[in-house]
Amino acid sequence: MVQLYNLHPFGSQRVVPCKQEPAHFCCGRDVLFALGSFATLGPVLRMAHSSAGDYLVTIEEKNKATFLRAYMNWRCMSAGSSRVCVRMVGHKMEESYSETLKEQMSVVEMPLSDPPLCISCCPVNGDLLVGCRNKLVMFCLKYQVINQNLTVLDFERSLILHIDNFIPAEVAFCAGHIAITTELDVLILKLELVQQSADRTDQCAQGVSAPEKAVDRGSPSTHPLQLELDEFVICQKPVELLGEESKLCEIAVTLESTELPREDTKHFQVQYLLFRRFAPDQSPFGFCEETKLHSVQLLPVYQTAYEEIENKRKLLSLFCFFSLPHVGYLYSIGKLVELISTYQYSEKSEQAVLTPQFLHVITSQNLQCFTVRCSAAAARGEDPYIDTTVKACPPVTLDVCTLRMQLFIGPRAICHFKNHIILLTKADTEDITERRKPTRRMLSRKADSTKSRTNSESESGWNLYIINTVSTIQLYREMVDYSRTYENVKTESCIHLLSEAHLLVRAAIMDPHFLKSDEKEDLLRAFRESCAFLGDCYSRFDTKDYHLALPYYRMSGLSMTEVLKRLVSESDEIRTYERGLIFYLTHSLNEDSDEELSKETGNKILQIFYLADPVQLPHILCSPSMRNICPLTAVKYLQKVEKIMPSVVLTLTKAFLALKMGDLTMYEREMDSYKETTLACGFIGQPRLLQQRKEGIVMPTEFAVHLKEMQPGLLVAATVALHENSKIELEEADTFFKILCNTSENTIPQLLVDFWEALLVVSSQEEILQELLLRVTSQYVWRISRKQLPETKPLKTTEDLINSCSHFGLIVPWVASVMSVGCSSDEDYHEDISRLQSLLCSQSINIASALPVLEPLTEADNVGLTVHVLCNTRLGKYEEAIDQLLTRCPAAAVLYAQHELKGDSQALWWNKLLPELCKRTRLTGNDCPVLISSLKAETLSIVAMELELRDFLSLLPEDGTAAFFLPHLLHCSQRKLLT
Repeated sequence: MVQLYNLHPFGSQRVVPCKQEPAHFCCGRDVLFALGSFATLGPVLRMAHSSAGDYLVTIEEKNKATFLRAYMNWRCMSAGSSRVCVRMVGHKMEESYSETLKEQMSVVEMPLSDPPLCISCCPVNGDLLVGCRNKLVMFCLKYQVINQNLTVLDFERSLILHIDNFIPAEVAFCAGHIAITTELDVLILKLELVQQSADRTDQCAQGVSAPEKAVDRGSPSTHPLQLELDEFVICQKPVELLGEESKLCEIAVTLESTELPREDTKHFQVQYLLFRRFAPDQSPFGFCEETKLHSVQLLPVYQTAYEEIENKRKLLSLFCFFSLPHVGYLYSIGKLVELISTYQYSEKSEQAVLTPQFLHVITSQNLQCFTVRCSAAAARGEDPYIDTTVKACPPVTLDVCTLRMQLFIGPRAICHFKNHIILLTKADTEDITERRKPTRRMLSRKADSTKSRTNSESESGWNLYIINTVSTIQLYREMVDYSRTYENVKTESCIHLLSEAHLLVRAAIMDPHFLKSDEKEDLLRAFRESCAFLGDCYSRFDTKDYHLALPYYRMSGLSMTEVLKRLVSESDEIRTYERGLIFYLTHSLNEDSDEELSKETGNKILQIFYLADPVQLPHILCSPSMRNICPLTAVKYLQKVEKIMPSVVLTLTKAFLALKMGDLTMYEREMDSYKETTLACGFIGQPRLLQQRKEGIVMPTEFAVHLKEMQPGLLVAATVALHENSKIELEEADTFFKILCNTSENTIPQLLVDFWEALLVVSSQEEILQELLLRVTSQYVWRISRKQLPETKPLKTTEDLINSCSHFGLIVPWVASVMSVGCSSDEDYHEDISRLQSLLCSQSINIASALPVLEPLTEADNVGLTVHVLCNTRLGKYEEAIDQLLTRCPAAAVLYAQHELKGDSQALWWNKLLPELCKRTRLTGNDCPVLISSLKAETLSIVAMELELRDFLSLLPEDGTAAFFLPHLLHCSQRKLLT
């Protein structure tokens, strides 16, 4: 893989000569602070600009004392005003002079108990973090509303982080995350807001102590001989602790809140994210000089396409960069803390600056531009569909490469804003030997590395270069053009460079200024184009990541026809097609796409699959996109495949094509090749032979229409097989059969009822079973109540269902007895009636749920009577059931009792049935032979067998005829004597 591409990310430049060295400089959002247009107390040791609040903060030196100052409203000085207001932090503005604040610069002095060493401004909210010896002090940026027309910026010292035995060299602060470096240590912390319980007393401090099992940092206190033996150097062991493990470092952090107590006081706790310690670089000649960390930086990446207004930005990911002289490290510190890139420099680095698109590093002779992986990591945090068949993004682990090494004489410092690189250089050559002289002060350096070079004030040769980086689109075009030089020589380098181009554009789209960018449309077009180029690579080259052709082509927005035009020429007869192309075509054709390929394109696809993956031919021929293909050509290809790889799906596909050609002889020959059960299962292998989706709706094919007319049983069996194998949902099957039978939305065709009944036989899911039972019950009731016959003959009789399905029970004798009495007007609907009664005779259906469905059937006729008695019986309401039968069909009452009154309900024979029969017989006399027969033949016999003589006598009516009851009394007494 090519490591140095030698592209041209740097464009034009302007040179600003300096009579003396600028002690420090930094960039704002539209300004460069270097030479200064306003006076300071003394030399500036550190300075930083905050885009949130647009203020400049400095560490200044005067009379060997250091001061922390913030310059607000400094732009009025550039506009010509000379008025300056100096005030202490938190100073209450007087109403009398507040109006003049609009026209004067405010200098806010922030006193500290310890000298400030380093500073950092949060790019998200403008809060300020100050590093002092053994502590960090946080100042919150506040907006003080003076009146309707004036808002003044101020700070409030809100939190102190006490860190024992820790002298920060640099700090970085962003969105509650803090990165601190010493000469060889890095510590990253996160401040988290915590809920305060109501009964908790106010606390001003919270400690976070390191565990007992800590990392030995080799401090002077543990090695008392170190100060005496200056010839020896104690080297610390390199350590990297990520996430929860970083607590094992011995650095204890204690939080001290300094806000005035109030209701909205924030309470923080600290979380350790990363601790890393480095050892001094070693060589055969001793220690390298000045081995220490530099350029610590926290880089926020915001969610794509959010507005530029700060309070509308949504922070997506956060990255931390820091560097040693010869190697730099880039970490992602989001939900997971991980090292994502390591940067090896060609020579010793002086300083580095990280941007969302590049890492810029200066050495003694070069300005180097490296690629970064921030957008790749952020994209995965933003979109859960990355790395699927839908979307893709180059990996975070993509090899780092150098885009450019630009020669400069004497680079000393660098900073960046927008599309500008600011470079400070010294034209005169330094004494390299003196500058690189080894030193033994590796672990106890006390010299302040930030001290200004006082001896260079009178020197000349200092220059500030303002280098404009080229536009994203221009560099993207150069990368794409350059990638073509590797197209046929170094495949991996071609893919790598196109991946770099893709990430370059993706990072630009994630920029908060993207929505207002003049290049917005060009960037979106370039993004789609880069996806197409990557799709081409993974389709044409033999790579292990060939599957990426699919998501990249999807992201490009190209149709299958357009993709094929890019990859396959019309003149190609026989060639090798790579896995990426086959993978893309297979998935695309297996989807329910509305794109219709032309006859020529379809023939080309047939040829491609026949050569590369012939087993897929039956499946791709069932694609809606291939509907324009010539059936005869397709059959010829299938016949060739069948000789070596026969299958049921292939046979069904040939039958499908035969129907398209109108060749019924061929159709019948193919369909007779297998048994019907085998054919039904064959549709599982390719459901689109029967149903295809159009705009999300399942539509029947010509094959399904033909089966409906000629082999409806096979169609139903195949649909059941599809449902049981999760190829079609229950609701989709409803739509399928309604469209197939050309019925309205509210009409249920018989073929759909046949499907439900067939599904009841095989389904084992209780939820689906209850739904099916309610559906068929509702349909039976609807037909019976409306005297509606099915439009086609049911595929199975009631007897078939009883024999094959446990959910249809045997119809009990008393039901047949009830149905035998009265008129025979329901004979035409006998099948639906018997199906309904059979369902209610089983134990499967939930009667309580079915009652609303059964309401249309009243007790006025025999069908309704049987239905209501069956329901009462299933619900345990035996007395109501007996009353219903005695009133409407007394002849069936004893049959009912014989079948239903068992076990705990048997007492109803003498407690309910005998008294009722006697009562009704007495009232009707000899005019009711059925009641007399029921009473005499069955009821008295059962009661005499079950009861004691005394209990039996007590049940007999006092006005009864002795001769009528005498045989049963004798039988009861004889049974007693025998026992």
